[in-house]
Amino acid sequence: MFVVSVILIHGLFTVSQGVFTVEVNMSKTSVLLPCKIRYASEVSAVVWSRTDLSPSSVHKHVRTGDEGGKDQTKRFHGRTSMSNDALKTGDLSLTLKTLRISDSGTYVCTIRKDEEDKNVNEVQLQVKVNVPLHTDVKEYEGVESVQLPCLFHWPLTEDTTIVWSRNDLSPTTVHLHHHGEDLRDQNQLYSGRTSMKPDALNSGDLSLTLRNLQLSDSGKYTCTIREFELELKMEQVQLQVQEQVIKWNKVLLVPVLFAIVVGLFYFFCHYFLSVQQVEVDSGVESVQLPCETTVRLSEDVRVEWGNSSYKVHVYENGSDQPGKQHIRYRGRTEMKRNLQKTGNLTLTLKYPTDRDRDTYTCTVYNKGNILMKKDVMLTVKVCQVEVEEGEESVLLPFRTTGDLPEDTRVEWKRDEPVGWVMIHMFSYGSDQPDKDCSKMNEDLLKTGDLSLTLKHPTVKDTGRYFCILQSSEIFRNKMVVLTVKERIQDRSSSNDCLMGNQLV
Repeated sequence: MFVVSVILIHGLFTVSQGVFTVEVNMSKTSVLLPCKIRYASEVSAVVWSRTDLSPSSVHKHVRTGDEGGKDQTKRFHGRTSMSNDALKTGDLSLTLKTLRISDSGTYVCTIRKDEEDKNVNEVQLQVKVNVPLHTDVKEYEGVESVQLPCLFHWPLTEDTTIVWSRNDLSPTTVHLHHHGEDLRDQNQLYSGRTSMKPDALNSGDLSLTLRNLQLSDSGKYTCTIREFELELKMEQVQLQVQEQVIKWNKVLLVPVLFAIVVGLFYFFCHYFLSVQQVEVDSGVESVQLPCETTVRLSEDVRVEWGNSSYKVHVYENGSDQPGKQHIRYRGRTEMKRNLQKTGNLTLTLKYPTDRDRDTYTCTVYNKGNILMKKDVMLTVKVCQVEVEEGEESVLLPFRTTGDLPEDTRVEWKRDEPVGWVMIHMFSYGSDQPDKDCSKMNEDLLKTGDLSLTLKHPTVKDTGRYFCILQSSEIFRNKMVVLTVKERIQDRSSSNDCLMGNQLV
């Protein structure tokens, strides 16, 4: 009987352990966060929580039913529920209603038995929003006002902040809307010239009105929603302010306009259509994205490298500005010294992976004006590893910059039909393998070698593997495709190292 009891208790705590990923569009009325256990008769309470919040409690359920209470995080009041017979059926799933952007996060399902708490599983919820990506607006200099559109079709809370910005300016803030307007960080170019509707959060019309248009107002404006600690970049509006046309004599106007068109066509072809192609293998130490200019650059020039999603590298005031680049590229980029004199604006990207595939744009600014642009398309081949079944081990390579922070967390996962499965984790300075079938280097924080060794690979291990490196300062990732070829004489052998791991 004692042995049976131990087995039952063990099953109670392990049957559903794992990390699940749930994606849902914000337009849905609700979402279900899964959590199930096999034996629930001795469980006295279930608590759903988010450790990134304070208080962390999202929902509590006891024998008598759902329990609200003062410990529940305010933002979830009236929006959570569980089945009344949850502790009879073992289905502890949580229903979350009236979805918000800030609901994205990691939710932990915890059970209480004999005054002991045990985590059953985690659910990573991602609330997505389908929004327009780009709008073009054209107006003439001196007009009374223009409206930059931005519409949001779901309710926003009073804690929401709306920020209109231009990344080519410093400071970048064009307008800020939060509990009334707070424009202390507003760029002085827009002082007294911007406004939004007072009921913007209720109506969802987040459009910006810009008055007394100037030629310097031309640029790309981004409408961003900030709700608690999350950000959602909304519609990007490209505003083009044109100079007022002077009525010239028609005889003179035709040749002048022809010359302008020819000049603009040449400029467009030279700077915007000449996209250079760069292709490298995954695993090379570095790759160079070329960009050169014959124009003599002043000391106050700003050079910015970016791609479709992030700021990759910023050079300003005579030096690199790592604080202005995205953490994905922090510590991985560098430019030549004395670039003002040489005109060599080439960017070196260290340890490129398939996740770095994108078109990179080198933009040169002088006092807010664009001097030149150049696009470079980078293609990084996906890392392919082949091995024959029966080998003692196989290496899934991933190298990055060394001297990593102490809070670095490294996760290797495998793509399964049920989702990504965790097979190895490095955290808090030590290995945490799921089974004794994989290992990582002991000095990986110093060397930056995050490669994973899989022991005794079999045909079952063939598939896609994904490595994520994350800390408070950096974020990097890489995919490796492993192919294990069958060895006929060893057909009867098997390797269950990667079977039955946790879902992530």
